[in-house]
Amino acid sequence: MVFGQSFKHLAGCYDELMVRKFGQSMRFFPVLWLGVALLGLSPAAVWGSELVVDLELVLAVDVSNSMDAGEHVLQRAGYVAAIRRPDIWGAIQGGGGRGIALTYVEWAGPDKQRTVLPWRLIDGPAAAAAFAEDLAESGIFFTRGTGTSISAALAYSAASFAENGFDGRRQVIDISGDGPNNRGIPVDAMRDAVLAGGITINGLPLMLRPSRTLGAVDSYYRDCVIGGPGAFLMPVFAQDQLALAIRRKLVLEIAGHAPQPRVVLAQASATSDC
Repeated sequence: MVFGQSFKHLAGCYDELMVRKFGQSMRFFPVLWLGVALLGLSPAAVWGSELVVDLELVLAVDVSNSMDAGEHVLQRAGYVAAIRRPDIWGAIQGGGGRGIALTYVEWAGPDKQRTVLPWRLIDGPAAAAAFAEDLAESGIFFTRGTGTSISAALAYSAASFAENGFDGRRQVIDISGDGPNNRGIPVDAMRDAVLAGGITINGLPLMLRPSRTLGAVDSYYRDCVIGGPGAFLMPVFAQDQLALAIRRKLVLEIAGHAPQPRVVLAQASATSDC
């Protein structure tokens, strides 16, 4: 619950900095301030009604036009298949016995985010199966010409924790993507604001077609995107690896075990241009 105040303060600093640097032409800032407004909504008023869970997890999935429709469908199918797997429920059972809260978000440019499935308690195989079924039946948020704004996706995802009705021992944003942040405020600034609230950011960098990938996306995610306690990334280099990578990543996130070698805070050894 400290996140609301720290995020609001940092966002105000970034607002002043970005306006001074870029002027008033940044159309993406309503997205950031929507997050700030949500985070400022009296969390104490809903504290008593929150359900305690072991983990609050945002699946923030890139649907920008750098990937084609077939890859979007493959990515969605990978999440559906993973959530249906028994080892996901096994990880939930082993995490403390209180279940997890889960939401699925798709994002692209600065003003292109959509909550596909709102926050939901996953406390048994039936709940996991129902989530997967609803996800399979939901349309994909296709966008064109809006760029890639990881920073706006992080702001949108972080804001969703504020009044989701859950009180998690851990809060994690699992963000996928196949390219660097090229719209919105600098991604490292937003990452730092999110980390200040105690939220961990993990990454699923997608390098499915290296000929179209701008730079080493895995290094970029390591240096500029992920961070927080136990943060890690899991790169995907081929389409036939995607479903397995998603499943392994979800199991690790739910169980709270980062793979070895553990990835340290991104800003500790940055080599990429964020």
